[in-house]
Amino acid sequence: MPQILERLAGFASSEDGKEYCRTLTPVDTISQAEIWQDQASAAREMLEQRGSPGLSGIRRIKEALVRTQMGGVLSTRELLNIASVLSVARGLKRYATGQDNGALAPLLQSISGNNQLEEQISTSIIGENEISDNASHELSSIRRRMKAVSNKIRDILQKYITSSSYSKFLQDTIVTQRSSRNVIPVKAEHKGDIPGLVHDVSSSGATIFIEPLPVVHAGNELRELEGAEQKEINRILSTLSLMCDESRDDILRDYDAMTALDLIFAKAKLSSDMQATRPRLNDRGVIEYRNARHPLLDPQAAVPISVRLGKDFDTLVITGPNTGGKTVSLKTIGLLTLMANCGLHIPVSEDSEAPIISRIYSDIGDEQSIAQSLSTFSSHMTNIVKILEAAQPGDLILLDELGAGTDPVEGAALAVAIIEEARRKGALTAATTHYAELKSYAIVTEKVENACQEFDVETLRPTYRLLIGIPGKSNAFAISRRLGLDENIIRAAELRLDREESEFEEVLSHLEQERSSMEAQRISADADRRQAQQDRRLADEYRKKIEREHQRSTERARIDAMRILENAREEADSVMRELSVMRVRGTADNQEIVELRKTLNTARDLLSQSLDLPKSPDDVPMFSTPPEPGQDVILTSTGTRAVVLSPPDKNGKVSLQAGRLKMNVPLSDLHPSEKQPEGIKDPGGVSVSRSFDPIKLEIDLRGEMTEEGVMLLEQFIDNAVMNKVKEISVIHGKGTGALRTAVQQALRRNKAVKNFRLGRYGEGESGVTIAELK
Repeated sequence: MPQILERLAGFASSEDGKEYCRTLTPVDTISQAEIWQDQASAAREMLEQRGSPGLSGIRRIKEALVRTQMGGVLSTRELLNIASVLSVARGLKRYATGQDNGALAPLLQSISGNNQLEEQISTSIIGENEISDNASHELSSIRRRMKAVSNKIRDILQKYITSSSYSKFLQDTIVTQRSSRNVIPVKAEHKGDIPGLVHDVSSSGATIFIEPLPVVHAGNELRELEGAEQKEINRILSTLSLMCDESRDDILRDYDAMTALDLIFAKAKLSSDMQATRPRLNDRGVIEYRNARHPLLDPQAAVPISVRLGKDFDTLVITGPNTGGKTVSLKTIGLLTLMANCGLHIPVSEDSEAPIISRIYSDIGDEQSIAQSLSTFSSHMTNIVKILEAAQPGDLILLDELGAGTDPVEGAALAVAIIEEARRKGALTAATTHYAELKSYAIVTEKVENACQEFDVETLRPTYRLLIGIPGKSNAFAISRRLGLDENIIRAAELRLDREESEFEEVLSHLEQERSSMEAQRISADADRRQAQQDRRLADEYRKKIEREHQRSTERARIDAMRILENAREEADSVMRELSVMRVRGTADNQEIVELRKTLNTARDLLSQSLDLPKSPDDVPMFSTPPEPGQDVILTSTGTRAVVLSPPDKNGKVSLQAGRLKMNVPLSDLHPSEKQPEGIKDPGGVSVSRSFDPIKLEIDLRGEMTEEGVMLLEQFIDNAVMNKVKEISVIHGKGTGALRTAVQQALRRNKAVKNFRLGRYGEGESGVTIAELK
């Protein structure tokens, strides 16, 4: 288990999170185990859908906050650590907002954050040893004055080393420092020619390092400013420390929640890495692991086993050859049970079941100790004595090579007696052995079951499969025969077996043959079943493809018809406007205008009838009173259902909300939704494949073939154009990039597309293409 916990710790982001992983212990109540399992499942789902939350910024801050409680002033490093934790809290709140967080909702909702304190620290401290000028107005003022004085000192010194009057007195035309003061190197014989303070003398005595008198005054001023700067910095750190102390309880609560989340997401990452699943839990002591893999073995190389215990029988006796996988099977049972009790997913099939067990005892491996003068048998027996003394009802006991290391007759008798005692105490027991007596014991004893590790005699290699209900057959004679041992020797050995044992081995051999035959038949039946399922699936896909093609053809024709109708309506409206202008100008007779209008309306109605599309607004029920905000209406021209946002304005236009799209529509193009006339489409509007809503802004093409995806996209664009949508999102996924390329080529060809681009961060990045429509 320590290896699994260390592996778990490798997926944690924070130091405390790693420590929680390494010290994780099983729970003894099914309710708590269910909570832990639900949290791990929710975290894994969130990882797959939203990616990992940013937890790497969690730093240890508890000791620093304890010091603030005692009035201590925090260092810049400690304050930056607190700001980092607050930044993680802010990121987690953003990660959880507007999402279904399942079992993690209480933890995520408990995080409060403190944006103001985080910003105050981040803007005041820009490095571990650097305070920002913006930390306070006073600090900014001091540093400006320090800069001015420094410039003044530099100018004075520059005059000394460049002036012809003084340069002849200098040993070298440079400025250096002694005791943090700026000095110039003066020849010893001219030290009286440059008034100032002597700070140092060279080892030869030829050079005197003098701080010129004008620089002395400026240097003193600079030292005073440096003292004021440090005082202000201490004040700033003290203020920030006080602010941290005022929010100490909230910060510590957030910190505990974040480290708990770090542990939970580490469980989810381990689950994904192990290809594990959430088991069903029970408090009845029932183990049923299907296709279980040892958690420390390579998932691709490990041979899965299926094992059960505690339902039909309480003791499992596993037999088989050495290196056949008996010990691995025993360890798999123990480790998976411990993992499930720790709230970890386990590498099994989804229909597996794990018990909540308070205590698990094991005696696995050779613990021979020379120092303690213990043989293999003695070492095992010492452990078993302790186990039997401590065992209680419901415990799980795992015993490897039970009774080995001593006389076979006595060892077999002891093994049976130990199993009986474990059963008497109400414990579940799984034991491995080579003894034939235990096979017989399991056959005749109720609630005790045999199991064996399968062995392929043809290849002389174990298959590592665990077979429940079948005692392991001794393959010594078969293996010897395959390896070329003289047949006479093998027959002589067989004659030395007593009759009962010989008959027992013969029965086992017959059972093994029957099992192999049934296994072959099962495999063949499974193959036939899978083929039948595949044929049925292909037939269903072909039928659905034909139906989709038919629907697409129908929809394309309908969309084309609507486009024709829309053009006709626009042209008719244009003619009507011209006639109105003519009437105003007096160039057309009113009766002639009326006749032309009737003719246009009749032609438009006939066109609508011939296309089986909505008729003009004159043919549908109109409003007796102006529509009110919140009222449901239908756009007569498109059949789209919408909600009124505001009553008609002075131009007779109504503000509507249709899905996420807002629009202004003439009142004449609306009618009440409760009186939907014949010919008006379903509120969903023009339906494209997959029942696209006419105002839906995105289409998901993942899983589609390239050609089908392009057809769906073209229909979706047509629908968007009809509903005056200006921007759409096309979800094609990342994958191999073939679907993305096909989508972008289709967008490039489509005349309705103005331009397009890949999604940015937060939009889906390269898995999404954003298109702007004309």
